Amino acid sequence: MARSSTALLRPPAQLVAPEDDFVGTGVDQDRRRGRGTLSNASGRYEPIARIAFDDGWRSLEDLPPFETTVTVERARKIITRNESPDISFDRSINPYRGCEHGCVYCFARPTHANMGLSSGLDFESKLFVKPDAPALLERELSDPHYVPRTIAIGTNTDPYQPIEKRYAVMRGILEVLEKFGHPVGIVTKSALIVRDIDILARMARRNLVKVAISVTTLDPKLARAMEPRAATPPRRLEALRKLSEAGVPTSVMVAPVIPALNDPEIERILDAAAAAGVTGAGYVLLRLPLEIRDLFREWLLANFPHRATRVFALMRDMRGGKEYDSRWGTRMTGTGPYAWIIGRRFEAATERLGLNKDKVKLTTEHFVPPPRPGEQLRLL
Repeated sequence: MARSSTALLRPPAQLVAPEDDFVGTGVDQDRRRGRGTLSNASGRYEPIARIAFDDGWRSLEDLPPFETTVTVERARKIITRNESPDISFDRSINPYRGCEHGCVYCFARPTHANMGLSSGLDFESKLFVKPDAPALLERELSDPHYVPRTIAIGTNTDPYQPIEKRYAVMRGILEVLEKFGHPVGIVTKSALIVRDIDILARMARRNLVKVAISVTTLDPKLARAMEPRAATPPRRLEALRKLSEAGVPTSVMVAPVIPALNDPEIERILDAAAAAGVTGAGYVLLRLPLEIRDLFREWLLANFPHRATRVFALMRDMRGGKEYDSRWGTRMTGTGPYAWIIGRRFEAATERLGLNKDKVKLTTEHFVPPPRPGEQLRLL
């Protein structure tokens, strides 16, 4: 029987044709059922690119479906530092690599290439868990030279993705942060966060936590196609309501804003979130670095072919003629007339709803590392 894949001695990025004659490399629908992306091209650091194709011998039928696998990763440190000038935090924690939510637009997808894996289906099916994260965090916070500042969680992959139900790494992290009196900001699109509402409510009373939930669309069909294993929009709004009622400061993230696809929903999303009790809101324009551009284009042509040309034309208009511009200060919001209109619409809606009036500033005043074994307790 003939093989069902071929090796090409060129990087995967070169496999994508210009938009007008784009040729997809999709995996059969039965094998990727319930997943976000359509293909699984080799990582950009790999010397060859392998693509499955039908060789006429029905050999694709022998390939197994993409099932979720989880590999334990033994990290040496858990707090990651960054110096990006256009984000509000300088440290973060990522309990997992990869994300089963399968959001086609996820800007974290290219990081899977660092593991020798694809940014496509591998990213959402080959996951890595860091079960030692709570213990590592406790060790790092106990360092006498550690200076506390808000830790961001959920800025890369979602800490409340489905496998968190099994591993509960995020809950362990919250238990450590509560014990140390350390502030944390959380971003998720999962309703699973309400599981930890007991810890979050206690931390909120000490001004130690704030939560942002991403609501990309209110359209259930678009949400299912674009974010296949994330919580439905109503469940995210309900999570915001429960957190708000528990006294946890909440925000809604309209992210990403995709021109000609979900940008008409900005005002409706903000209205629904305000009704759920949020006090803050933010937005991020769609970002298409590295492999994401081709994965998103392939998905768009398969699901919304009549909008594809318009979406990419507007993206180029907002990125200085390119499909992505990574410059600090503009990568989140874009430039040009259409980006300006999106920004003004967002500002008008938040002002009308009374959002973003008071920015939540977390405190470090409660941070007290517990004494090490053998150390004397501090005098009150």
